[in-house]
Amino acid sequence: MNLINCFKIIAREIKNWTEFLIRNIPGQLGYLIRSIYFNKRLSKKFLNTRLETGLRIEYPKNLEIGSNSYFGFDCKIYASELSKVKIGSNCSFNSNVMVNARGKGSIVIGDNVLIGPNVVLRSSDHAFNSIKEIIKNQGMDDGYIVINNDVWIGSNCVLLKNITIGQGSIIAAGAVVTKDVEPYSIVGGVPAKIIKRR
Repeated sequence: MNLINCFKIIAREIKNWTEFLIRNIPGQLGYLIRSIYFNKRLSKKFLNTRLETGLRIEYPKNLEIGSNSYFGFDCKIYASELSKVKIGSNCSFNSNVMVNARGKGSIVIGDNVLIGPNVVLRSSDHAFNSIKEIIKNQGMDDGYIVINNDVWIGSNCVLLKNITIGQGSIIAAGAVVTKDVEPYSIVGGVPAKIIKRR
């Protein structure tokens, strides 16, 4: 191992430890430090957004968070070098929400969106076209998720790739969304189907 690689490993370790400490500072001081730190690292500055403890962010250069939002305990937001996540203003993410655009996918969330606890948004799936190759070795099928303004997503929902959630829609708790949801619709079930219109 050469000297340059050693320095890279040490720098990565310092960054990981620093972010671990910043993620877990409790109270008002923690909110302030996380706000300052992530405002310097994200692609766009935000105001009055509360970041609770345990927040994990990957590839902050490709992440945008709007102002006046709330991110509950242990939320995870994953972008990558080839993917982007954009979150609007006045949003509320309850505890343990995962927004995952790893790979080449993208996730765009509008303004005034409410997301309940334990929700998973995943813009890529494992490829499984060949039965001669194990799934683990087939790579990913990348896609997108778009959530328009004024949407409420109940707890324990899963939103899969290549879907658009129309404005003013409600996703009932526990739903698995596999296709587009029309504006001002209420959907639920596995897979999610329309229950009624608002």
